[in-house]
Amino acid sequence: MLGVLAGFFVVWCIILVGWFVGRQRILGDNARPVLSGLTFFVASPALLFETLSKARLREVFAEPLLVTAVAAIATATIFFALVRFWLKRALPESLMSAMSASLANSANLGIPIAVYVLGDASYVAPLLIFQLAFFTPMFLMILDSSTSTHRTTVLGFFLMILRNPMIVGSGLGLLVAGTGFQVPALVMEPIHLIGGAAIPAMLIAFGMSLNGTRPLQASAGRRVDTLLASGFKLVIQPALAYVFARFALGMDGHALFAVVVTSALPTAQNVFVAASRYQTGLTVAKDTVLITTVVAVPAMIGVALLLA
Repeated sequence: MLGVLAGFFVVWCIILVGWFVGRQRILGDNARPVLSGLTFFVASPALLFETLSKARLREVFAEPLLVTAVAAIATATIFFALVRFWLKRALPESLMSAMSASLANSANLGIPIAVYVLGDASYVAPLLIFQLAFFTPMFLMILDSSTSTHRTTVLGFFLMILRNPMIVGSGLGLLVAGTGFQVPALVMEPIHLIGGAAIPAMLIAFGMSLNGTRPLQASAGRRVDTLLASGFKLVIQPALAYVFARFALGMDGHALFAVVVTSALPTAQNVFVAASRYQTGLTVAKDTVLITTVVAVPAMIGVALLLA
């Protein structure tokens, strides 16, 4: 238990450094997008490649992947029905709100949590692969069909998935693990060094993003939607993951703890990117990202205490 709390302490310390750096504008106005770009396109794919190349495929594509899929899809479905038929929101906005309530930040916060709290980045791989290869494209395809401003073909979605650097890094790592190929040490060393930049850069960029945003403004008129989405993301989704993993699959110990913690990750920041693209659900997406991001680490500490 002390090791888990120590892991959260490390994560929060680096986040606070990022918050301070952003508040003092030490790195300038463009630092956060530069750090985010570095982690997304370069460092994270390298880290995922190295981690998954050494992973056991049974552990990546077994129960954790199923738990991730069931909890996310169930959360999105229940919340969509709630927003669509109780709050009477339009179909595109209901879809975006469901996305806000169920799509986790598997990279920017998921990878550091997996490394420092769970002990291995491979614990977040099932969530990352499920979201990037299936869950996010599914949402975007439905949004495309329900709006007239953007249309993307099925081929376009497959190309979008294949061009995602995290999918590429994960796919190559899984290929190496599956074939048993030994990557030469001379090749793996620079990959290891580049991947080492991912976690501190992610957390510093994340801390910088916490400056200057005020959620739940009365003028936006979506307080109920935002609070419900935040509650579903931080409470309902990990609860569903726990019930399914514990009672349907019989998981326990560290494996159970890992799937519940990864399900309690905050809303992914690319939900707001999608909301901006489709011009729907902007307030709920932005505020849910911020609220769940701030509350997520204390919520995951609560999960750790409950499952200890």
